[in-house]
Amino acid sequence: MGGIKDAKKKRKRRRRLRKARLIFCALLFLFLAAGLVLGIRAAAPKVSGYIINLVKELQSSAREEKNPQDKSDETKKPDVEVKALVINTDEPVFSGEPVSVTVSSMGDCTLGTDESFARSTSLNSYYEQYGPDYFFQHVRSILQQDDLSIVNMEGTLTESENRQDKTYAFKAPAEYASILSGSSVEAANLANNHSYDYGEQSYNDTISALENAGVVTFGYEHTKLVDVKGIKIGLTGIYELAEHLNKKQQVKDNIALLKESGAQLIIVNFHWGLEKEHVPNAVQKELAHYAIDQGADLVIGHHPHVLQGIEKYKGKYIAYSLGNFCFGGNSNPADKDTIIFQQTFTFQDGALIMDDQTNIIPCSISSSPDKNDYCPVPLDGTERQRVLDRLQEYSQKL
Repeated sequence: MGGIKDAKKKRKRRRRLRKARLIFCALLFLFLAAGLVLGIRAAAPKVSGYIINLVKELQSSAREEKNPQDKSDETKKPDVEVKALVINTDEPVFSGEPVSVTVSSMGDCTLGTDESFARSTSLNSYYEQYGPDYFFQHVRSILQQDDLSIVNMEGTLTESENRQDKTYAFKAPAEYASILSGSSVEAANLANNHSYDYGEQSYNDTISALENAGVVTFGYEHTKLVDVKGIKIGLTGIYELAEHLNKKQQVKDNIALLKESGAQLIIVNFHWGLEKEHVPNAVQKELAHYAIDQGADLVIGHHPHVLQGIEKYKGKYIAYSLGNFCFGGNSNPADKDTIIFQQTFTFQDGALIMDDQTNIIPCSISSSPDKNDYCPVPLDGTERQRVLDRLQEYSQKL
């Protein structure tokens, strides 16, 4: 009997020990789990931020870097500056008479080069050889005959050495602003993925270089109201690539501010879409329509580096992508087709009475078919028709 009792006591002790070990393991597991949860919570912002950035990079092309500007867009309020442009002063405007304003829009102008590009074939090399008047020599007469010429300035005019960590970063000296100012280009959008290629200083330097040369700049929260022949034209530029439809608020705010400031005509430039895609995506379409719903009279797009179609929505035109123009970003792009999109707006007693007069001027970004000589040239004959046919094909897919 004593042996049986001893055995029972031993079994009880073993059960107590197992129970104690289980309780200890459970407590240890709970302790470790709690520590893991706290660690995850602490790291979550970094992890989620990394994942978000990774997804954005995968969705965008290699050059759709997020600009430093995007970090503060939501906290900044748009501003507006009124600037008078004295253009076509040989055409007097009489009180009560209709006033017509012709606007020319062009795509990506990269007036510089990347440090990794061959210097001998770069835009900078052509500047050093031929000077600023070389680049727009074949289209200058067209731009001199309009009232307002607008480009997307994709790059920086700076001496900064603070190159950002990105695939391509473009810069040139401030004097390159004369390429635009000397060829009757009066305004430049700076809301794009290369406006901060050499940091915030390069962005500010670019504004100073262009404005000092007489070229109006706009983009992000900076809107401009220019007075052309007595008509106040509002200009705003939206960088879509990082925030997509979240840019609706900026579109709304910028257009509202321009209206409040007396704009009689509002032109919105979007830097958006996917590179090399000829059909705009759903985000482009929604933002374009939203801009017109908010009061835009013309929507111009760029960034894909190729042509996209033209749509008419609620009586207003949307040119989804104008392609490149004077483009130092590639010494020999396969697709050199581009256009100058012109639209004439007619006002009487300050009110818009006609805006359906458009003119599409097919061009090549180079006067040479075998390389990029950075000298855009209007096309004629079969080449002109070929570009128009392409544009019609893309437009039919909208």
